[in-house]
Formats: sequence, C-alpha cells, structure tokens
Amino acid sequence: MVSPEYAQRLTDLYIDGASTLTNKASRQRAVEAPRPPQAVLQESGPDSALVLLSLLQKEGRFLDFLQEEVSGYSDHEVGAAARVVHDGCRRVLDDHLSIAPVRDEAEGSQVTLQKGFDPSAERPTGHVIGEPPFTGSLVHRGWRALDVRLPQVASSRDVRILAPAEVEL
Repeated sequence: MVSPEYAQRLTDLYIDGASTLTNKASRQRAVEAPRPPQAVLQESGPDSALVLLSLLQKEGRFLDFLQEEVSGYSDHEVGAAARVVHDGCRRVLDDHLSIAPVRDEAEGSQVTLQKGFDPSAERPTGHVIGEPPFTGSLVHRGWRALDVRLPQVASSRDVRILAPAEVEL
C-alpha cells in the first residue's frame, strides 16, 4: 500500500516535473520559518505614577493648575501662576529624577537613524518610507530617566489620594 502523501508526491513529479517538488518544499520552508519574537508586555502598576503626581501637586500645585479653567484669566495672570507651578515641579524633578536627553545633538541638526535603532528612544516622523538608515532634522532631543528616587510610601497609605482635602479649624 502507498500512503496518500507519497502518491501525491509521485503524481507531482510525473505531471509537473521536479520543479514542483522544489517549489512546494520552498513554500513549505517559508511557511515554517520562525517568526520574530513579539515584545513581552508587562503590567505597570499605577503606584509610582501616583506618587510622582502627588509630589508634583504638593510642591508645584500641578493638579490645581491643570484643573483650573484659565480662559477667564489674563495671560499675565496665567503666566504668573505658571511660574510658581514651573518652579515647584522642576524642584520635584531635580529631587526625585535624574534625566538626560536621548540625543545630544542640538535641535535642528541633521541626524541619521541607523538600521536597528530603538523605536522607543527615537521616533521617525513625517514622510517615512522604506528601511533605515533615515536622515532628517532633529525636532526634539527626547528625555531619558537615568535614575528615579521616589520616596517609600507606607503600605497603609492610599496612593490614589493625590492631595488630601484641607480643612482649616
């Protein structure tokens, strides 16, 4: 007895010639080629983000500023408030983070993204066609966290409370 697969291979050989077998084998190898591994996604809990947001509120009144409807204020008033927010928020960044630009070149410089560039660190924009290398003008240098020094928080603290309600007695 002959297996159906063997019979089909013989039929292919006699009817279509050896090229059919070669083409089928090539197609089968192409189908069986391993796929590149997909990125592994990991959960990122909200606690650190909430602690940082709480610090930005405490030192810079960040949330108060963003939640305020500013359309009724003059540019001078908004600018004065923004200066206070800026100073406090910058202090939080200085105290709790070390950051550096992703790219060292000046904005406006011509830069080249080589094949294998890290898309989480460098993002081509505009008319992107083909494969790297890509050459273009640096629009923004990007930011990278080098060190994070957030305070430890008591396990009993609800980090969802970004700023407690204040009750003056």
